[in-house]
Amino acid sequence: MIYVYNTLSREKEVFKPITAGKIKMYVCGPTVYNYIHIGNARSAIAFDTVRRYFEYRGYEVNYVSNFTDVDDKIINRAQEEGISELEVANKYADAFDEDTLPLNIKPATVRSRATEVIPEIIEFVKDLIDKGYAYESEGDVYFRAKKFKGYGILAHQDLAEMEANAAGRLNDEETIRKEDPIDFAVWKNEPREGVISWSSPWGNGRPGWHIECSVMAQKYLSNTIDIHGGGIDLAFPHHTNEIAQSEARTGQKFVNYWMHNGFVNVNNEKMSKSLGNFTTLHDMLATYDDPMVIRYLLTTTQYRRPINYEASTLEQARLELERIRTAYRNLMFRAETSEPGGNEDVETLIEVQKKAFDQAMDDDFNTPNALAAIFELVSIGNTYTERNTVKVDTVQHLLGTMADLLSVFGIEGLDGNEELTTKQRELLDKRVLARESHDFEESDLLRNQLKEVGIFVEDTPQGQRWHKKKKLSAC
Repeated sequence: MIYVYNTLSREKEVFKPITAGKIKMYVCGPTVYNYIHIGNARSAIAFDTVRRYFEYRGYEVNYVSNFTDVDDKIINRAQEEGISELEVANKYADAFDEDTLPLNIKPATVRSRATEVIPEIIEFVKDLIDKGYAYESEGDVYFRAKKFKGYGILAHQDLAEMEANAAGRLNDEETIRKEDPIDFAVWKNEPREGVISWSSPWGNGRPGWHIECSVMAQKYLSNTIDIHGGGIDLAFPHHTNEIAQSEARTGQKFVNYWMHNGFVNVNNEKMSKSLGNFTTLHDMLATYDDPMVIRYLLTTTQYRRPINYEASTLEQARLELERIRTAYRNLMFRAETSEPGGNEDVETLIEVQKKAFDQAMDDDFNTPNALAAIFELVSIGNTYTERNTVKVDTVQHLLGTMADLLSVFGIEGLDGNEELTTKQRELLDKRVLARESHDFEESDLLRNQLKEVGIFVEDTPQGQRWHKKKKLSAC
């Protein structure tokens, strides 16, 4: 059984999908007005890992996510850059795709934009008004939060707390338009010329932030979905408001399991622009040449826990990932000289660690314990490759198991061949020929040339082995 921590109940619960073998999963995406920061990347990686594990366990996952492409921040950025809101959104949506591709984050089954569901948003708002849950005020439409029974339960806040928080967020003009300070906008009046808006029964306007996710979840999944994910900062008000408006409209439970990932701290401090430690994924990728190390680092901490990012943690992640890759490549190397058959003692050890991996991930996706099982496989593989004789079935079993388990973390390409440049491959091939012809002077010369391009080689009784040295950037 797979156990999932549900933010709503604050307990681990046995996962039971609505439809056997299938999962309806919605994860909040970014507002596309800037490059995503490392916290956004952590969320994308965390839920990609959750998705991959469910698929590894045989589930079919319908994974829907969004781009918020109409928002005050986008409007402000468009005015700053002298371009349209659509151009801003397209620029940073494309950047999201470009920056997450090297991290091997699987594309969503559906990646919708708020501007693509405006007709559905307007119909949704109409329904809320008809049911008495929303009201129009000077072109804005607000949701009556107190009318919804259980409002705030996801964030485990009472109404007094929410009223105090709301008072700090509102200006006097908005307070006047509302019946109650904790009411929230589902449609916003937009009277300004040249600012993106749509015609509606309440005048020109645009959707409130929270409404789009409810609309997309219902349109592309159903009224009730299995999992809704996002950063813990979204539990209130965003996800709290999603629950209220969704269930007010349908009368049905919106989400069975609420999952939230923890924050990313930078050098043991909360990331913020004011502290000067705001770190975008785009900048990280520009200064660090192995994106898989970034992904690996953001996977090493269980998704609900905060994670610290700094130069030392990135270096530790590099060393650990290189240890895994080296073990895998050594096994591949020994496979070339392996003999038929298998070794039952080693096969048994492999299955023990595979079971340990599954048990760890079944426990609310406990990636640290799952990685411990992988490193046990690394040790098994390293010990096995030292034997004088290895068996092909056992080598392939080890290779296949390591590849399967690491693919859950999105770590692929363990053989490293795709990492080599044409020049590096040519030098390695030339050195093999030099060794075979006993031209050791040429062999040593090529070894030095390979070192200059980041490839370190060693000679073993079974032939030449190599590994790469990755560069480390400062935080």
